[in-house]
Amino acid sequence: MARLCEGRVALVTGAARGVGREHALLLAKHGAKVVVNDLGGERDGKGADLTPAQQVVAEIKAMGGEAVVNGDDVSDWAGAKRMVDQAISTFGKLDVVLSNAGILRDRMLTNMTEEEWDGVIKVHLKGTFAPARHACSYWRDKFKETGQPVNGRLITTTSVSGIYGNVGQTNYGAAKAGIAAFTVIAAREMRRYGVTSNSISPSAYTRMTADLRQYSPEDLERRDPKWVAPIAVWLASEESGDVTGRVFQAGSGQIAVAEGWHKGPMIPQVADPTTLGPIVKDMVAKARKNAGMDGMDLD
Repeated sequence: MARLCEGRVALVTGAARGVGREHALLLAKHGAKVVVNDLGGERDGKGADLTPAQQVVAEIKAMGGEAVVNGDDVSDWAGAKRMVDQAISTFGKLDVVLSNAGILRDRMLTNMTEEEWDGVIKVHLKGTFAPARHACSYWRDKFKETGQPVNGRLITTTSVSGIYGNVGQTNYGAAKAGIAAFTVIAAREMRRYGVTSNSISPSAYTRMTADLRQYSPEDLERRDPKWVAPIAVWLASEESGDVTGRVFQAGSGQIAVAEGWHKGPMIPQVADPTTLGPIVKDMVAKARKNAGMDGMDLD
């Protein structure tokens, strides 16, 4: 098997379980040295336990790879800096930041608490920004030193809840939509340094999704987190240098490229709002419908 990430150094957040674990293991199989970041908290973000992250590191070492544990909080500014610095001090450089850490605190909008909102936004959105910001500063400085593209890779994790919308997840969906936008903007800013920025929307059976519905054995196989990792490893490799600013759906039997917001039907500006009723309704009728959770037009 050709090894796509031979000698590359990757920081993977939320890497102890589920999708993040599969990312870390497959990156290692493809030759990457991995910083396995995970607090080891519960699904709602409470608590901490480094044991799962240590187990992933042990698996990587057992296969002949190199990995270290990091237990910092992705949403902590100093902690995010420490994990980036740990990758550089341990392995001599950093090539990839794959942000996967996340929590769930689902609630209907009318019942959601401030804590449920703030906690999810902090872990997902700030927890994507903080490691990326420190890594991108490192890559920018490296580019200035060498004058050469650095082949850095930002890989974020979004969700169909954010890019298409899902009931009961205004906090999670808003964070994931923000991550998709963050990814596109980061791609435009970092292109000059030879850094790409892409996002993955996983469809996988993990502890985050286990209680959403009943799954058949066939569903469980199609939704095994292992099916999300291949696109992550390819995006982490040097082969992907000409692909940036994209959102990929992966898992549940497919890999797809999501298509973002585009301007639809348009009219000249209007001064009198009383005339807009039939005009706007005609525009909406002609516009493409919003997508459902499957990414296709709603009926």
